[in-house]
Amino acid sequence: MIQSGRTPADIANACGVDPKTVARWITTGRLPHRVHRWETAKLLDADEVYLWPELLERQAGASPNVELIQLYPNRAAVPGDMWLHLLSKAIQSIDVLVYAGTFFAQIPRISTMLTQRAASGTHIRLCLANPASQAVDVRDREEGLRGTLAAKIRASLTYYTPLLNVPECEIRLHGATVYASIFRFDNVMMVNPHAWGHPASANPLLHLQRVDSFGLFDHYLQSLEGVWETAEQWNPDDWDR
Repeated sequence: MIQSGRTPADIANACGVDPKTVARWITTGRLPHRVHRWETAKLLDADEVYLWPELLERQAGASPNVELIQLYPNRAAVPGDMWLHLLSKAIQSIDVLVYAGTFFAQIPRISTMLTQRAASGTHIRLCLANPASQAVDVRDREEGLRGTLAAKIRASLTYYTPLLNVPECEIRLHGATVYASIFRFDNVMMVNPHAWGHPASANPLLHLQRVDSFGLFDHYLQSLEGVWETAEQWNPDDWDR
């Protein structure tokens, strides 16, 4: 609040609550309602888990019988620290299925983090769209990107160049119509469904954990595996194959 020059009254106005309620959040450590947390984080230009660190542990400790840990209204609402938390905790598998996945590729030191996970035995599979594929052309038109999607994919791939010769790391390019971006970290998955005409960041995101082999986790995992099998290994020397 000090850094942004905001007062409890500003937060109360943004959230539609009494200033005394905001004062209780500050003095007692009481966790506000989810909608109020989002409004406060937006007003202060801060990650939700930066303001309330206990959220990470609460989500990580979700009931083992609950498959949907959290439903975010859009991908941008996911706290930045959540992605770092999931990356650092994965032991067996990290799988990514996207068109460009620009935000993920631009996580600070992403190639270093993935290299470190691979050195610990984590198997990493990154599957991006082939920038020369028809699927990319279609997606580009549907989102009104004016021919920039292929360039975004190429830009994302440059962040992964250091991984090409890292054992346990595989990078492939697909030509499929992908209906959801999928990020899998062991038995936790972030699923970002695509809505026609809207960028991925503006679409809802499901934070899932695997409960059994008949749930949403495996439903989306089968989709990821199917695209992976049709994808081809990325060769930086032949971008447009």
